[in-house]
Amino acid sequence: MISIRKAVAADIAVIADFQLRLAHETENVKLDRAIVEKGLKALFDDPSKGTYYVAEYNGETAGCHLITFEWSEWRNGMVWWLQSVYVKESHRKNGVFRAMYDNLINLIQNDPAILGLRLYVDKTNARAQQVYASLGMNGEHYTVFEKMK
Repeated sequence: MISIRKAVAADIAVIADFQLRLAHETENVKLDRAIVEKGLKALFDDPSKGTYYVAEYNGETAGCHLITFEWSEWRNGMVWWLQSVYVKESHRKNGVFRAMYDNLINLIQNDPAILGLRLYVDKTNARAQQVYASLGMNGEHYTVFEKMK
């Protein structure tokens, strides 16, 4: 059975593990665990930064994702951004991501202040792009640019 819940500070270690794996698997990047854990602690200390959710499959933490918030003055409402999505390899194709996604859509549909969901995905991550497209999302409207320090 799959259950979804808001993450708590006690989940930091497993979420950090997942984020290290995510960076390596999708972008071949090695993250510094101490920095990731510090970033997670900052998020749990300040909920305005975002909200993590975890998926549990038969009692084991199987995946996670982060929601961050964007205010849209054009629409006078909040848009959620789906980030840092990870499903443990042994739990892929078991419906874990679908359960996390369906939970988000349910939360969005039941809160009139939330207008929708956006995400960005690495251009080379074709597998993730196919999954998002299969859920009815599209990448036709925006391109994300960045300049990082």
